[in-house]
Amino acid sequence: MPELPEVEVTRRSFADRIAGARVLDVFMGKPLRWPLGCAPGELQGRVVHAVGRRGKYLILQFDTGLLLVHLGMSGSLQFGLSLPKRGPHDHFELRTSLGSLRLHDPRRFGAVVFADNLQAASARKLLDGLGLEPLESGFEPVRFHQALQSRRAPIKQVLLAGDIVVGVGNIYASEALFKAGIRPTVRADRISQPRATRLHGAIVSVLNRALALGGSSLRDFTSAEGQSGYFQLDAMVYGRAGLPCRVCGTVVRTIRQGQRSTFFCPQCQKR
Repeated sequence: MPELPEVEVTRRSFADRIAGARVLDVFMGKPLRWPLGCAPGELQGRVVHAVGRRGKYLILQFDTGLLLVHLGMSGSLQFGLSLPKRGPHDHFELRTSLGSLRLHDPRRFGAVVFADNLQAASARKLLDGLGLEPLESGFEPVRFHQALQSRRAPIKQVLLAGDIVVGVGNIYASEALFKAGIRPTVRADRISQPRATRLHGAIVSVLNRALALGGSSLRDFTSAEGQSGYFQLDAMVYGRAGLPCRVCGTVVRTIRQGQRSTFFCPQCQKR
């Protein structure tokens, strides 16, 4: 699933190029996770002012109204003046005066939702439950630790929930916990202030590293320019079960948590 780094890499890869574009027409393929929320023709003539992001949602801000775009489990965006012929998994396309923005989503868990503004019910339903942005100033160590104290679930599960801090997906949660030296099974409310501070720093560091490497391309993720990410080649524990830890040489283990694979070093990561 594309996580925060992949979504931000996607945003950066087309945001400047689509700014100022006027919508010419809209193509809708097979239904996505949620309905568009307006007739496609209502988007014609609107001008794209900017592309923002909240968590894993891209926000295309028009002169009037906006689109919330989620890549789901397997989605990716393409943007260009001349895209290839649409295929069976291309389910949304916004043709503009500066190029076409196309959503490719084989599993159709993605979504494109129209809202009049961020306070509209359709937008608030999707965004209100999201936690702090980990790469913005509001994500502070003390506040992070205080939030963890109310959770009795394993720390890995709490990170994935997204209501304390948003966008720390499966890969990056495993990597951040390794960097902080915390076992993924430790209860969140038993993490001390110093350990929470280390984890806070590890989350920020890992996500910034992922951005610098273009995200992770485990299957078919590419940016809107068609570029793959390379963070997975830099991973310390994720995807390395049975291999020696890059730090201590202990065999990396994997367990299942909430139907997701978790990778950790039993020597470097303490209970």
